Amino acid sequence: MRKFLDALFKNQSLIYKYVLYTASLCCIVFFFPKGGKFKYEFQKGKPWQYENLYAPFDFSIKKTDAEIADEERSLRNDQLNYYRYDGAVANQVYADFDTKFPTVFPSDQFNEAQLATLRETGEEILDVLYDTGILLGTPLNKNTDQVYLVRKNEAHRIAFDEIHRANGQGKVINSVLQKKRLRSFSNNFQTLFADLPKPNVSLDKNLSERALSEALSKISNTRGTVDEGKLIIAKGEVVEAEKLKILDSLKQEYESELWAANNYYFIIFGYTVLVALVLMMLFLFLKKYRPEIYGNNVKVTFIFFNILLMVFITTLVVKYNEAYIFVVPLCILPLILKTFFDARLGLFVHVLTVLILGFVVPNSFEYIFLQIIAGIVTILTVSELYKRANLFVSVGQITLIYIVGYLAFHIIHEGNLDNILWETLGLFLLNGMITLFAQPLIYAYEKIFGLVSDVSLLELSDTNSRLLKELSNKAPGTFHHSLQVANLAEAAANEIGANAMLVRVGALYHDIGKMNHPTYFTENQITNVNPHDELSPKDSAKIIVNHVIEGIEIARKNNLPDRVIDFIRSHHGTTLVYYFYKKQHESGEMVEKDDFKYPGPIPFSKETAILMMADSVEAASKSLKNPTFLIIDEFVDKIIAGQMAANQFLNANITFKEIETIKKIFKQKLTNIYHLRVEYPE
Repeated sequence: MRKFLDALFKNQSLIYKYVLYTASLCCIVFFFPKGGKFKYEFQKGKPWQYENLYAPFDFSIKKTDAEIADEERSLRNDQLNYYRYDGAVANQVYADFDTKFPTVFPSDQFNEAQLATLRETGEEILDVLYDTGILLGTPLNKNTDQVYLVRKNEAHRIAFDEIHRANGQGKVINSVLQKKRLRSFSNNFQTLFADLPKPNVSLDKNLSERALSEALSKISNTRGTVDEGKLIIAKGEVVEAEKLKILDSLKQEYESELWAANNYYFIIFGYTVLVALVLMMLFLFLKKYRPEIYGNNVKVTFIFFNILLMVFITTLVVKYNEAYIFVVPLCILPLILKTFFDARLGLFVHVLTVLILGFVVPNSFEYIFLQIIAGIVTILTVSELYKRANLFVSVGQITLIYIVGYLAFHIIHEGNLDNILWETLGLFLLNGMITLFAQPLIYAYEKIFGLVSDVSLLELSDTNSRLLKELSNKAPGTFHHSLQVANLAEAAANEIGANAMLVRVGALYHDIGKMNHPTYFTENQITNVNPHDELSPKDSAKIIVNHVIEGIEIARKNNLPDRVIDFIRSHHGTTLVYYFYKKQHESGEMVEKDDFKYPGPIPFSKETAILMMADSVEAASKSLKNPTFLIIDEFVDKIIAGQMAANQFLNANITFKEIETIKKIFKQKLTNIYHLRVEYPE
């Protein structure tokens, strides 16, 4: 059991990678839409690349969403509304007429024959008004002039204009009186009917909506069928018009039938194998070409997290509405990875992510092409992200590539620029705006994963920061030394292609541990009194060595990133405090090398190696008296040769050629510092 636990502990990093790999694989497959994949890839306007395709089974030709929408729109426009006739109101009006008639036509002013004629005329007016009824409220704006009038639970189709309007009885009165030749009684009838008619026809919304819903439900989603064995499309035939609709219908039918209970696990297995291959390629790339990242589980987790995030967001958008697929700012992925790592890794991860998403998105070829091109543009254009203008320029170029690529595909599909979906161009602009969110996202990632970007390094390089201000106040000589080392190291890093910003920041903070005992370091001694004169060489060496450990503690208290602390930890490697070691040796006392040795580790990157060389050269150069070109040349060679002989660069991925270049830069810089020039005769 103990051996098993020991093996488990020793291989915990590898076990974690296996767990991360498996979890990522399961999540990605889980995100995928639950459906099979049609085995043929086709696009509008392109020739059919496969052999003649015959219908594998009977299937219906599905209508497009646009066709169904047109049918629904036409049905809504042609739909007749239902109006309900209220007979009780009409009966009440007839009763009110009988009551009011004697007041307008009193019996003492008209004989019986006249009264009978006038009453008959009034009733005829009411019959005309209430034959189709009087409309309640204002009429609706309808494209059709026909409606259904529901009377005694029977619906009759009539012209909408046959329904009388409120306060429109004047025309009916005049028409009836003219027919009866009773125009002389017009004023009497106008008085009689002034407020007598009441509206009794109203829109029945519930019945109208129910009828419309019933009609909409009868719209068929298909139009025609294709019998099994029928030729759908021949090889080389262009995919367009009716052929495209039939192929789309076959694809939908095929995928829905394929995703059956008996095929479920086979399809899941196929997806799993393909995604597993993609993720395996990522692990192999990291192990072979980025071993320092592969060995850091936090960085590996960060990469996989970003892949999962992009897959999750994309699949979510596809499930909601696949038309919005280009809103997803996929170019944030290479942009962020380039910021924290390097361009090649950023592009490689981007391409792998796009390949995974090819299983999910419609028109996968078009999508993969556009996204890979946009990713390449991102890698080529985004540089020095800490300069705000650079991000805006890069996002503008990325958006332009999307739009140009989309228009090119549109021309291929349609043969012209007609019928462009301007909404899609708007989606590309929205994509660019969301990509600008990379800046706050980088800041969040720095805090969550403990990574460092150029933006943070730029902030740390400010000599007015609180920690560097404290260093300049407590140990001004050390602060000046750090500035000189930063200039040397930055110039060397630029020459060999290392991270100049990182090495400059590391140089500025590498000696902050000297703040605790500044006078024990010669650059801070302003008098002839040397506190080391009162100490033994061993104690003096301990104080000198401890500035590394104390520097790490100060850095951690001030929340400096680990990448900067690495410079503090390794800038002396495992070298000896040679001055005090030799002094102890000369005293005749027993010497333990470990008492005079820095704790290490030795430099493990180009940047940390550059700092070690720059620090030693700059510090030792203060002892030069009357330096000349030859003296500086030999001096730099001697310092760096001693470090190489002490095996301080074994773990740093730096070559002999790069070391020679660094030495050349140091010699040039020191020559400039000491202002060496030709001596002029007096």
